[in-house]
Amino acid sequence: MTGYAQGFLPFIHEDSRLLVLGSFPSVKSREEGFYYGNPHNRFWKTVCGFFGEEVPKDVAGKKDFLRRRRIALWDAALSCTIEGSKDASIRDVVMADVAALVAKIPVEAVFCNGKLSHQLLTTRLPPLGVRVECLPSTSPANPRFDAEVWNRALSGVFGERQ
Repeated sequence: MTGYAQGFLPFIHEDSRLLVLGSFPSVKSREEGFYYGNPHNRFWKTVCGFFGEEVPKDVAGKKDFLRRRRIALWDAALSCTIEGSKDASIRDVVMADVAALVAKIPVEAVFCNGKLSHQLLTTRLPPLGVRVECLPSTSPANPRFDAEVWNRALSGVFGERQ
């Protein structure tokens, strides 16, 4: 089913060191009401694993983890037309003002979770003035996912694996 969909507000806190920028929430995430809600998405397993923590069981636990670890989440598209959860189907994008967000918090880096978020960020918005990295999408649809690429990038912000 194709239709117009609205994304989430950014999950931020005043001392966020890292912004992870996705493209747009999946159907499962929209149903759950928070980022990376598909249990097959590798985001939570990868990032929590880097810090040596178990994946929280609920949204409240995930938010607590993000606050403690100083990680902010948002998506490049605030709203769009999308078929299911397919990035390739995204059209009519209303962009998030990532530059304004980055100007408000002490973000050292923006990790784009996949090629589409990176493309949207770098082609539709001005440079952010912080390091921007395109990392392999944690989506279950990405057969080339490599957790070690994420671990190296996280080490660049937070130091060696926790």
